[in-house]
Amino acid sequence: MTRRLEPAPDVVRRLAAITGPLPDSYEEDAWTGVRWRVRKKTFAHVMVAQEGYESAYRDITGDPEPRTVLTFHAAGDELLALTHAGLPFYRPPWSPTVVGLVLDEGTDWDEVAELVTESYRCCAPQRLVRQLDAAGGPD
Repeated sequence: MTRRLEPAPDVVRRLAAITGPLPDSYEEDAWTGVRWRVRKKTFAHVMVAQEGYESAYRDITGDPEPRTVLTFHAAGDELLALTHAGLPFYRPPWSPTVVGLVLDEGTDWDEVAELVTESYRCCAPQRLVRQLDAAGGPD
């Protein structure tokens, strides 16, 4: 079996810059890739989908190429829109509120920042969401 690939350090750094200002968020190594959590809830997870390893992205698309993917939570109209948008978005079958996004050279990092921040809002206790709002954090 081939060695599991890890996300590129620059991708992890960009995501860390987005998540750093979010109250009580923290980064940790996950079973694969890197995840960001608030309390014990994961609100963003970046990994490489590759052959030889279980991957919802590969199961859905059949894409054999290694792809860096980000999963995050969404709700309401945003969840509905993203799950019907098609690639680079996809809907993993293991959670009704999780959306996946393929990260590549065409990724809009401003959009990623908005999506990750909204995911944080979905997962964080309301006290922390109010703290983010009071600090003038990302909307």
